[in-house]
Amino acid sequence: MRTTLSDVAREAGVSSATVDRVLNNRPGVRLRTREIVLETAQRLGYLPDGSALPGVNPSSARVRLAYVLPSGTNTFIHSLRHQIETQAALRPHLDLQMHSIEAFSPDSLADALYGLRDQADGVGVIALDHPAVREAIRHLTSGDVKVVTLVSDILHVPRSAYVGIDNRAAGRLAGYLLGRFLGTGENQKIALFAGSLSYRGHEEREMGFRHILSEEFPDLEIVALREMRDDREKAFAEAEGLLDRHADLAGIYNIGAGSQGIARAMKERGKGSGIVFVGHELTAHNKTFLLDGTLDAVIDQNPRVEARESINILMNAVRDIRYDPHPPRLQVIFRENIPEV
Repeated sequence: MRTTLSDVAREAGVSSATVDRVLNNRPGVRLRTREIVLETAQRLGYLPDGSALPGVNPSSARVRLAYVLPSGTNTFIHSLRHQIETQAALRPHLDLQMHSIEAFSPDSLADALYGLRDQADGVGVIALDHPAVREAIRHLTSGDVKVVTLVSDILHVPRSAYVGIDNRAAGRLAGYLLGRFLGTGENQKIALFAGSLSYRGHEEREMGFRHILSEEFPDLEIVALREMRDDREKAFAEAEGLLDRHADLAGIYNIGAGSQGIARAMKERGKGSGIVFVGHELTAHNKTFLLDGTLDAVIDQNPRVEARESINILMNAVRDIRYDPHPPRLQVIFRENIPEV
């Protein structure tokens, strides 16, 4: 008996309308569903083995990727966005959507993710560790949308990968640098600044920092932890108040963004070179602060590598192709080894 379109639909687990859209190369069907329908049609003899339809071949089918990044003045996020857009433009089979949402708002992030289930094959997100966000990611993946977390991870969700540095190791590295710069043998005061501890990455950096201080540099005393929500003006005000209260402050570790505000306060209080200052990300402003001695060291993660790897992982996951990622590495940058790019 001749195989019918309904037979293909039943075996593939989709509707007859979906099979019709696939066989006539009409939009509105996910890439993986297209592949399943085509494979089923070939297996049942509805199509001859080895036949192909335009837009179905996994190596040439268009893939829709969406990235959800926080808005605001975070220079590193702006650089990451630029790298994603630049790398996506080099891929002829990629359709890219960029979405900005209110920073540090789990509800805004969750709403944005829910809206992408029928709009994208893969999603990259800087994730806030919150139940609403976790549930939104589960909703996406239950619809066969592939998800990659960037910069800051979130656990207990079915994501395809995390693309970013080991943030706990980064915090330990920052503590090691401060401890070696300041030396041992006397009690010294240091302060922590964070964007938001609702980012698991920032929480992990703080954890790593505190652990290495307790293990190797017990004479360093953390006198303050301030959350700045990546706002350079808030960072300035917090740093200004901190320096007024602790004239003998010896070191600062900035876990997130906001180094511009901290550096401004240090300079206005005449502390530009008197406090050991360690931060993150080799932005244009941080290069300037390294060169003038305000910043002593920057722990960098390469946004170009993160953009490239997240796109590679998502596109291959959507196409169900094995891919071995190449994660970004921790790099410490001083005034003497600032790279060209």
